[in-house]
Amino acid sequence: MIEPLSPLLIEPAVKAALLEDLGRAGDLTSQATVPPEREALVVMRARQPGVVAGLDAARMAFRLVDSDLRCSVQKPDGAEVAPGDIIMAIEGRARSILTGERVALNFLGHLSGIATATREIVNAVEGTNARITCTRKTTPNLRALEKYAVRCGGGINHRFGLDDGVLIKDNHIAAAGGITAAIESARGHIGHMVKIEIEVDTLEQLQEALGAGADIVMLDNMGPEMLREAVAINAGRAVLEASGRVTAETAGPIAATGVDIISAGWITHSAPCLDIGLDYESSL
Repeated sequence: MIEPLSPLLIEPAVKAALLEDLGRAGDLTSQATVPPEREALVVMRARQPGVVAGLDAARMAFRLVDSDLRCSVQKPDGAEVAPGDIIMAIEGRARSILTGERVALNFLGHLSGIATATREIVNAVEGTNARITCTRKTTPNLRALEKYAVRCGGGINHRFGLDDGVLIKDNHIAAAGGITAAIESARGHIGHMVKIEIEVDTLEQLQEALGAGADIVMLDNMGPEMLREAVAINAGRAVLEASGRVTAETAGPIAATGVDIISAGWITHSAPCLDIGLDYESSL
């Protein structure tokens, strides 16, 4: 079971999308062509294989337009779908359904695309101890939804923002005066429940980071051979995260090196939208 997002996180994004789409005059096309009393049954149907995510956002888009619309989920978030599978059926006023259609499909297609991309990489590392995580490379104001979609695909989440974890990157190291100085300064600043992660791109930097007591070390753009050396040097002292050039093809060899975490930014910022359509089944 995937724990659903709170409506408090979903509604502002969906409401903003509807306001953007409806503008000042509403849905002129549906108002001009569809009788107000007409009721319909429509289905949201997968047009390509993938993993579903974002049903609560899609359902909210319809219900914010018309609270009387009835939505029936056939394939829950996290489910795999094949072309032709019905994901959700919607019944009620035809005008309302058509008004909410695009916003609902935008959320469902985008988030399902993220879940699908994540699942491909998760499947590629099956049989290893590595876990797949996202990053903060997300669409502005959609981070909670996109990270939820990663979980629907079988991945885990990196930090949600700057306020819930320390991640010291190359520019922080330069500004702080070095790896040891950055870690020691961070340790003196944070509370006992906050972990410190630091990004390195050489084995020498890894050794310094371990000596300074880093909890997590991000191994940036290292090939499998160097990653194996890093795992040996680490000897279980810190959590090791591999990052850079991660695809479904490269994830397996990266995972086989023994790293703990593999992070990929593109699964949220560049995952292709899953092709899902809304088909008019009948007037009621």
